[in-house]
Amino acid sequence: MSEELKSKPLKVEDLIDYQENAVVSREIIRKETGTVTIFAFDKGEGLSEHTAPFDAMVQVVDGTAEIIISGEKNIVNKGELIIMPANEPHALNAIERYKMVLTMIRSN
Repeated sequence: MSEELKSKPLKVEDLIDYQENAVVSREIIRKETGTVTIFAFDKGEGLSEHTAPFDAMVQVVDGTAEIIISGEKNIVNKGELIIMPANEPHALNAIERYKMVLTMIRSN
C-alpha cells in the first residue's frame, strides 16, 4: 500500500481514472489474507467469465455494472454492492462507465 493512502480520508472515485476502451485497476491493500482493488471500466468493457476460490465483494462507487453470477444477470448501481460466491462463475460488464471496489478475503 502506498504511504500517501494511509491514515487519511479518501474519496474512492478519485483514486482511479477512467481510460477510453479500457479496464483500469489499482490495488489499495495486499495482504496474505486478502486484497482490496479499485477498478474503472469504460462503457462496453468487462471481465470475461471466470471463477475465484474465495468470496468476493463488489461495491459500485460510480455508474452501473452488469454482474453475471452463475448465469444470472444482476444490475448493480452506484452505492450498491453484491457478493460473488466462491467457485461460482461470474463476469462483469460495463453497461455504462463504472468504478468499483473489489474486496477479496482469502479464507475458507
